[in-house]
Amino acid sequence: MQQYTLNPIARAIGKAPKDFTKEDITKYILDEGIHELNFRYTAADGRLKVLNFVIQDAEYLDEVLSSGERVDGSSLFPGLMEAGSSDLYVVPKFSSAFMDPFTDEPTISFFCAYMDKNGQPLSAAPDEILRRAAQAFREVTGGLEFYAMGELEYYVISPKEDGYEAVDQRGYHEMAPFSKQIAFRTEAMRLIAQCGGQIKYGHGEVGNFSTEEYNYEQNEIEFLPVPVEEAARHLQLGKWILFELGWRMGLKVTFAPKIIVGKAGSGMHIHTKIVDKQGVNQYVDAEGQLTDTARKAVAGMMSLAASLTAFGNMNPTSYLRLVPHQEAPTTVCWGDRNRSALVRVPLGWSAKVDMSSLVNPLEQPQTKRYTNKQTIEFRASDGSANAYLLLAGITTAVRRGFELPNALELAKQTYVSVNIHKDEFASSVEHLDSLPASCVASAARLRQDRAAYEAMGVFSPAAIDGVIRQLEAFDDADLRAKAQADPQFLMELVERHLYC
Repeated sequence: MQQYTLNPIARAIGKAPKDFTKEDITKYILDEGIHELNFRYTAADGRLKVLNFVIQDAEYLDEVLSSGERVDGSSLFPGLMEAGSSDLYVVPKFSSAFMDPFTDEPTISFFCAYMDKNGQPLSAAPDEILRRAAQAFREVTGGLEFYAMGELEYYVISPKEDGYEAVDQRGYHEMAPFSKQIAFRTEAMRLIAQCGGQIKYGHGEVGNFSTEEYNYEQNEIEFLPVPVEEAARHLQLGKWILFELGWRMGLKVTFAPKIIVGKAGSGMHIHTKIVDKQGVNQYVDAEGQLTDTARKAVAGMMSLAASLTAFGNMNPTSYLRLVPHQEAPTTVCWGDRNRSALVRVPLGWSAKVDMSSLVNPLEQPQTKRYTNKQTIEFRASDGSANAYLLLAGITTAVRRGFELPNALELAKQTYVSVNIHKDEFASSVEHLDSLPASCVASAARLRQDRAAYEAMGVFSPAAIDGVIRQLEAFDDADLRAKAQADPQFLMELVERHLYC
C-alpha cells in the first residue's frame, strides 16, 4: 500500500520506514539508478558526521550495506579512544534511509550505528547509550515505552531590511511581512519531513532584535512524540537541515543558548510521554487527570535535574540563558502550564467538550477525546546538547522515578503553582534545589549522580568521564558574571559557540 508520506523511499517501497529491509533498499537503489550513498552518525561533539560513497556495481552495494565501513574512533571520540587502537565500524540502519535533499545527484543517506572490533555495539556511542536507556526503561516498567519529542529553537541572522519591523521581543507567532523567515522555516520543515522527521508545526518565537547591519529572528520547529531513539534522530536531522539550508540561502542559523543579555535565549525543550503496548498514554487517566505514573516520571526528573544539565547544557553560553525572568528555568520544580518551572505539564485536552463543534456549528458534537496527546515538558536543555545523551539522561531519570520509594512525595514537595521569579513568592521556593550556574558546576553534579546513570549499564563509566572532562575544560565558574558585566566579552563568547 502506498504510504501517505513525503519520504519518497517509503512511497516507492510501499512500507513504513521501520519495516525497511536490505532487500527493499537494494531494489530501490537499483531501480532508481542511484550511485551515491552517505553514512551519517553522531560523534562525541554532538555533531552529525558524514562518509560519502560512490556505488559502481550491485556487489559493492551489497558489501557496503551488509558490512558498513571503518572509521577513526580517536577522531570521533577524542579522549575516549586512543590512536593506537581506534578503528570502529559504522553500519547503516535501513529504517533510517532517506534521500539527501542537498545533493545534485540522487543520493541515499542512512543513520549508522557504531560497532567495535568484535562486531558489537560500541558501549560509549551516544546512540547505543540511548538504546540501553530505552531498554532499561522497558524492563523496569514492565514493557512501557518512553516517547519524546523536541522543540528546536533557533535564530536566523540576516542582512537588515527596512520596513515592517517586528516589535522587539514580541515575535511569538508573528506573520509575514513582520516575520522575515517564514519561507525559510517552512522549506526546512518540508525537507525534514521528506527525510523522515515527524514534524508537528513551526512558528515564530519571542526573540527578535536588530543591529545596524543585521536582523536576528527567533523561530521554532516542533516535532511529534515518537519512541525516544527516533526522537534523537529527528533532532539531529533537523539541526543538520537547518544549518545546511541556511548556509545555502546565505543565512546564518544558530542554536546558541544565548546571543545577548536581555534578549530571549534559545532552548531545546523536550516533551515526554509514556505509552503502553496499545499506544495508550499513561500520563492521564480516563478523565484526563494526571496519574501516579506521571507523578513518578516527574519525580525522577526532579531527582536528577541538576545533573541532566551535563547532557543538555554543554557550553558556557547555556548558563547565560538559565537566569530569572527569561522564560528559562533556574529552580528544580514543576507545575501545570507554568513556564517559570523546570518541568511543565501543558494543556492536555482534558475538557469534556468537543471544541470543534462549538467553533463550527455545522458539525455534530463528537465523543472522541484527545487526552492521549498529553505530554510533560523538560525545559532546561538547549541546542548545545548531544541529543542522544540528553534523551538517554531524561529516560534514565524518568525510569528512576519508578524506582524511588518516595517518588510521589518528592513530586508533591517540588510542585509549584506560582511564578517563582516574582519576589513575593521567593520564600515559598527556598527549599528547592537550584540548577548549576556553569559547566564546571554541572560536571560536579554529574559526578555526584553518576551512579544513577551508570545503573543497569546504561551510561558507560568512560562516557560519563568524557562528559565531565569536556565540561570541566571550559573552566567557566565565573563566566556568567563576567559576561553580564562585559558586553564585548559576551559577544566573543557567543561567537565562539555560535554553531553548537
